[in-house]
Amino acid sequence: MELRVLRYFLTVAREGSMTAAAEFLHVTQPTLSRQLKDLEQELGKKLFIRSSHSIILTDEGMLLRKRAEEIIDMVDKLETEFGSMEETISGDIFIGGGETDAMRQIARVVKNLQYRYPNIKYHLYSGNEDDVTERLDKGLLDFGILIQPADLSKYNYLNLPGKDVWGVVMRKDSPLAFKDAIQAVDLLNVPLICSRQAMKQTFSKNEFADWFGEDFDKLNVVTTYNLAYNAAIMVDEGIGYAVTLDKIVNTSSDSNLVFRPLEPNLESGLNIVWKKHQVFSAAAEMFLKEIQEKFSNSLN
Repeated sequence: MELRVLRYFLTVAREGSMTAAAEFLHVTQPTLSRQLKDLEQELGKKLFIRSSHSIILTDEGMLLRKRAEEIIDMVDKLETEFGSMEETISGDIFIGGGETDAMRQIARVVKNLQYRYPNIKYHLYSGNEDDVTERLDKGLLDFGILIQPADLSKYNYLNLPGKDVWGVVMRKDSPLAFKDAIQAVDLLNVPLICSRQAMKQTFSKNEFADWFGEDFDKLNVVTTYNLAYNAAIMVDEGIGYAVTLDKIVNTSSDSNLVFRPLEPNLESGLNIVWKKHQVFSAAAEMFLKEIQEKFSNSLN
């Protein structure tokens, strides 16, 4: 299986048309069609459902698309790393994480490095813990930022200073907006918008379940999300109240939304993690050295 053919396949999947893909790739349509038929024969699976105007991926095609994207990402990353092995440190650093104000800590490290190593480029990937750790394990990310509690057994990590504060984002005209803090009883009879990651893992570790107490199962979760920006839109449209972290949704004076912390206070620590025995590029090695110096009192 050739990388070139995988790139052809991904282009066809993206364009949804053999004609459009051939134009993009600057190859003839018969050549492209033959390459993809050979790929189907090699795999022994039908990858496309073809019509006169478009193509649709089969289930097998969807699986190949996911794996092919991972392979191409890894190859591109490898080529970049080898291309950066010069006297002047350059290259790419891949960092993944959820939505958290802790990204400011990383941004300050990046800013310090920019002056000394302007040829280093940084690529940020947004996702929940499952997304980030999957890409870390596959070598598609160099570093990940995880919100506690998280399984750190496979990684080296640093504790980042500060904690994320949990609370509720609501419209300024909401009945609960007059309160300084939100208690569990306040949330029992209102529609809630909760992150999927929080529902799946943080809740399962009993952090929120303990906070809500015995009435946890009575909560009315009407919407789940993985990006707080989208949750804020739902709140603004009157869908419900979003349980989220502070400082990741615009609740400034010119916003229609406000944030109220939970009471009693609920906070989550943060870690920056990387694979044990990881072999880094020169750029990533420099970044690691910088964060270790900045957060050395938190090294594990």
